[in-house]
Amino acid sequence: MALTAGIVGLPNVGKSTLFNAITKAGALAANYPFATIEPNVGMVNVPDERLDVLTKMYNPKKSTPAVCEFTDIAGLVKGASKGEGLGNQFLGNIRNCDAILEVVRCFEDSNVTHVEGGVDPVRDAEIINLELILADLAMVETRIPKIEKKAQSKIDDAPIEYALLQRLKKLLEEEKPARAIGELSDKEQKFFANYQLLTAKPFMYVANVKEDFIANPEEDPNYMKLKAYADKTNSKIIGISAEIESELAQLDDEEKEMFLADYGVSEPGLNKLVRATYDLLGYATFFTTGPDECRAWTFKKGMLAPQCAGVIHTDFERGFIRAETTAYDDLIKCGSALKAKEAGLVRQEGKDYKVQDGDILFFKFNV
Repeated sequence: MALTAGIVGLPNVGKSTLFNAITKAGALAANYPFATIEPNVGMVNVPDERLDVLTKMYNPKKSTPAVCEFTDIAGLVKGASKGEGLGNQFLGNIRNCDAILEVVRCFEDSNVTHVEGGVDPVRDAEIINLELILADLAMVETRIPKIEKKAQSKIDDAPIEYALLQRLKKLLEEEKPARAIGELSDKEQKFFANYQLLTAKPFMYVANVKEDFIANPEEDPNYMKLKAYADKTNSKIIGISAEIESELAQLDDEEKEMFLADYGVSEPGLNKLVRATYDLLGYATFFTTGPDECRAWTFKKGMLAPQCAGVIHTDFERGFIRAETTAYDDLIKCGSALKAKEAGLVRQEGKDYKVQDGDILFFKFNV
């Protein structure tokens, strides 16, 4: 189970530079709009110290981390919802992503052209957000006439869908994202999910700051302006220097450690970004351990033990019997699986067990 996060923003805000650093994929980064024509897709490991500890404990033949999938989508411009720039092509690429990371330029640099003429993070964020809202509004307005007659005739659940569409139309016309709609019934939720609205997706701002502020982005006035804007809509925000992260990606571990020390930070900003993106989508990690492999597996928070077994293999879910479960903290506290078992901390969980982040699982099944 790999999450897909789409990296969006205006041209020349550092999207491709950030993507290069994340995936080391070498996506074209150029000082002109639309350097990224086709969406670049790359996989990246999810940093997790717990897997490192388990690997040292079990000394397996291999260690496999969980992964994230990132898509670098070309720069949107004002009017994209009406086809300006490369328009709907990119909106379609965003629609295929599970979450949206909006990169906003906070750094000043006269050598890097700004498509709007100067740095203003709130204005830039508003441009992107409005284009996404307008694209959603166009979809809703297209759907309403198709369902209106059925709703008037009270055919099936058409009245429920029609009322939902009217709520969405009003919300979007007020320039509010679809995710602000509030509570929905089960039937409404089903319709809502089928629309694949852009502004319904989990969302986070990535403030691209100057290298001077990577240790403490809150010292950057531009970052603080964007943060205040994000706070108004309960949106998450993370500060990062795409340029510095791109340089870090080229270094070996020892050089990287020295480089980070010079800037007064303990780990690359990308580690924080990947973890924040993972959390943004509501994902968590369970582990399997043994002499052959220690592995981190991605699951959606709230999933039951049989569903998590299915993440490994469909046969595991189909023939699920129980899950031998040890909490990571309990295992570390005891020092070994044997001692955890002796302490009564290894549990036998059934089909109704909600798997927790950090659980170490051994599935028992029969097919």
